[in-house]
Formats: sequence, C-alpha cells, structure tokens
Amino acid sequence: MSTARTVDDDGGSGLASFRRNIWWVLAGTVACVLGFAVGDWVLDPAVPAGLRALTGLSTAATIVTCGVLLGRRIRDEAPSTGWLVTAYCVTGVAAAVPLALGNFGIWSIPPAATLSVLVMFLPARRAWAVLGAALLVLPTLGLITALAMGEPDVWHAVWMPALMVLAFGPAMLGMLRGWQVAARLDDARRLAGQLAVADERLRFAADLHDIQGHHLQVIALKSELAARLAEADPARAAATMREVQQLAGDALRETRALVQGYRRTTLDAEIANASKVLTAAGVEVRADVDTGLAAALPEAPRSLLGLVVREATTNLLRHSRATRAAIVLLPDGAGARLVIDNDGARPARPGDDAHRGGGPGRASGASDGTGLVSLAERLDAVGGHLSWTGDDDRFVVTATVSG
Repeated sequence: MSTARTVDDDGGSGLASFRRNIWWVLAGTVACVLGFAVGDWVLDPAVPAGLRALTGLSTAATIVTCGVLLGRRIRDEAPSTGWLVTAYCVTGVAAAVPLALGNFGIWSIPPAATLSVLVMFLPARRAWAVLGAALLVLPTLGLITALAMGEPDVWHAVWMPALMVLAFGPAMLGMLRGWQVAARLDDARRLAGQLAVADERLRFAADLHDIQGHHLQVIALKSELAARLAEADPARAAATMREVQQLAGDALRETRALVQGYRRTTLDAEIANASKVLTAAGVEVRADVDTGLAAALPEAPRSLLGLVVREATTNLLRHSRATRAAIVLLPDGAGARLVIDNDGARPARPGDDAHRGGGPGRASGASDGTGLVSLAERLDAVGGHLSWTGDDDRFVVTATVSG
C-alpha cells in the first residue's frame, strides 16, 4: 500500500489527523467495551481475588495489545511476532477464566475484539472468512461448555459470542476500509495535480517544438542550398545565408516570447488554467474576474498579469499546503488590480524564498525571467506594481497595472 508515505507528512490533506481519529475510535471502543464489561465482574467480591486479579491484568494487557496492533495496521506496518504471541496469550487468559467460572456473558468479548483487530492484517476475503469461522467456533465453544456445566440457559452461551463477533468484526473492517479509501483518494488528488502540471509542461514542449522544428527545418534546407551555391553563384549563396540569419533571429525571438509567456498567453486563459490545475490538486478555488476589464487592458500589462497568475499558481502547487485560493481581478483607478490569495503559507525559516509562502522577500527565478522579483521589475517598467505578503497562514500576491 501507499498509505505509509502520506500519514506522517500529509501536506495539509488531513490524513494524519484522520489516522489518529480512527485509532482513537477503534482503540477507545475496545477499551471501553472490555473495561466496562469485564470491570464489573473483576470487582465482584463473590469471585476469588486471585482469579479477579488475573482476569483484570489479562484484560488490561488485551486492551494495550489491541491498541498497539491497531496502530501498526493503520501505519501499514506488519505485526511483530512478539505482539502476536502476546495477543494470543493475554486474550486466551482473559477469556478462559470467565468461561471456566461459567460467566457466558463476558468471556467472548476479549477474543472477539482481538480477532477483529488481527483480521485487519489479512486481505479482505480472508478477513471475512476468518470472521465467519469465528462466528461458528465461538458460539460452539460456548455451547459445549454450557452443556458440560449443566447450564440451563444454553442459548445465552450461544448468541452472546455471535453478537460480539458481529459487533466488533464489521466495525473494525469498515473503519479500516474508510481509512484506505481516504488514503487512495489523497493519492489520486496528488496524482491529479502532478498530471495537471505535466500536461502544462507538455503543452509548452509542443509549442516549443512547433517553433524550433519549423525554423530549424527551413534553416537546414537553406543552409544546404547555400553550400551548393557557394562556388557556382556566390551572390545567391550570400543572399540565402542572409535568409538563414533572419530565420535564426525569428526563431530566437519567438522562443524568447514563448518562454516569457507572450505567445498565445492571455489573462483569461491563465486564470482558467490556474483554476483547473488547482482544483485538480484538491484546492478549492474562487475566481472573481471582470472579463470586460481584462479585455480592455493593453496587451503588455494583460500578458504580465497572466504571467503573475501562472507564477503564483506554480508556487502554490510547489511550496504551499493550501486548501483554498482566490483569484480576484477588479478595477483600480484607470487600471486593474489582481489579487491571488491562498491559506497555505508556511512559517518563515532561514533560507526560505518568498514564493515558498513564508512572507515578503526575494523570490527565486529572478535570473530566468519568471520569478516574482523579475515580474515585479517588468511590471514597474510598464507602470505597474507587484507585491507579496505572508500573514500567519495566508499568502497574498497583489499586482496592479495601469490602463
């Protein structure tokens, strides 16, 4: 299973707390049922003191053993031989003493609880098969003992063990199934986010291939032609090479434009893509965008705001543990204000960059033209402004441009 990878550092998904809750529910159920059911009998002065002490200690050990085994199961760890032997021994004593003294009401509770914990380590079909066998074996053992002791109410010795198996078994396996489904859903959420990012990278790679592939193919053909004409027609060869030079310059400009986000990059498309990617990653997104305002902005500021959305989305996916995010575009004087807000900021630590959610500071990526610092410089160049702040668990990126 893959659950062990996520339970200790769940990235804000809540799996760690869910695991603890399941353990407390299951272990608490075992402790309460055994404690209350066996406790009254252990405190009964009519029962010999030695047997009461033996039953009380073995019942307490059964509770502890079940708690340890439940913890190992939820952490996806195999049960150790020592704990298995302990479970068999203490449960056997906790059940044998009341059964030997003719208490048919409580003797089946420890084995039913321990068996229900142990079958959680088995595959689902085998677990249900073992519970089905216990549903026959325990009542039969109670019936045989009751008949041997001359117990008049033999049905009590039969239905009580069956009831305990039915009460503990499905509850334990049901809670385990719930945990497994939650862990798999979280794995699927993580995978969806990774696939969304990979899809965006493939889109970029396809665009880059379109640019480079077309220009390089033409450059190769014209270079071959120029090589053939070099001796026969030097003037035409020189003209062809000038064309090659122009094609190379065009390819370089288009490649730079693609990297910087100008080619086919619109603010509306970036906001829509951010909403899709964040939703796939399990983040609840609220987009409040004035589409008319976005369309009315000049091309350069509009493209820069699209890059801000892309950069903030990338940083959120890589470096935060957000569960909610908001993308808001609203009028700001003669221009527009873009606010990207999320609740996944991490406490600032030495060496953290601003885009990791730790608060104001220098963002990485300044050298490649895509970091927040570089975007801030580019917005300043067109009369805009970019800032980012962290407050507790919030991280807010704000960009303003003039109309």
